[in-house]
Amino acid sequence: MGPSGVGKTETVVQLAEQLYGGKQFLTTINMSEYQEKHTVSRLIGSPPGYVGYGEGGVLTEAIRKMPYSVVLLDEVEKAHPEVLNIFYQGFDKGEIADGEGRVIDCQNIVFFLTSNLGYQTIVDYADEPAKLDEALYPELAAFFKPALLARMEVIPYLPLGKEVLAQIVRGKLARLEKLFKTRYNAEVVIEESLIDEILSRATRSENGARMLEAIIEGQLLPPVSLALLNKLAERAPVERIRLAAEAGEFIGEVA
Repeated sequence: MGPSGVGKTETVVQLAEQLYGGKQFLTTINMSEYQEKHTVSRLIGSPPGYVGYGEGGVLTEAIRKMPYSVVLLDEVEKAHPEVLNIFYQGFDKGEIADGEGRVIDCQNIVFFLTSNLGYQTIVDYADEPAKLDEALYPELAAFFKPALLARMEVIPYLPLGKEVLAQIVRGKLARLEKLFKTRYNAEVVIEESLIDEILSRATRSENGARMLEAIIEGQLLPPVSLALLNKLAERAPVERIRLAAEAGEFIGEVA
């Protein structure tokens, strides 16, 4: 639980890679698509005599095909409460019945539910984590039925501070540096001014760390890519790539 851009989804992605070897073992289900009670059939399949019978459900088919995997129920607070009832047995007994009555074994499935529920409470109690669980419970109990809530472990995600965001930026730029070195065998210089400018742009957004990727890919890489294309068009070797920021603008120099 927590505000946008604090790493909830990224945690699930990393868990899938660490536990099972890659993102291909992650099934993401956008729960905002299940706001009506009848949409539960899309998750577990339609019962006999109904439209879609025999096609299987998004959830049950994913578990059947990958019995060792991670399932992410994204933005779970947007789903109809009745839709969530199918997860009682999944979380408790490790099995879910599909629309045809077949029992699907999910004992080796790691379920994650992400939500923005209680995000303002999390922000308000960021400096008092010992009181956070107690403060959050009424908001969670207002949405989740007690029996379902009792079967879940609540993990609050606090807003990311500037130091944490800076570490994330450095990690992303390190991967970019490795890519350039591998592809062009060139010296790569990343100046501190670049990190400061990325952080400045990110903190102007409410999307937190999610905005970092958009800034790097959508605003930093275009001038760098253009400089690289111009260099390659000259049929000259790429020996040095400099990434910086000057007067609020990203700089990508290729020599």
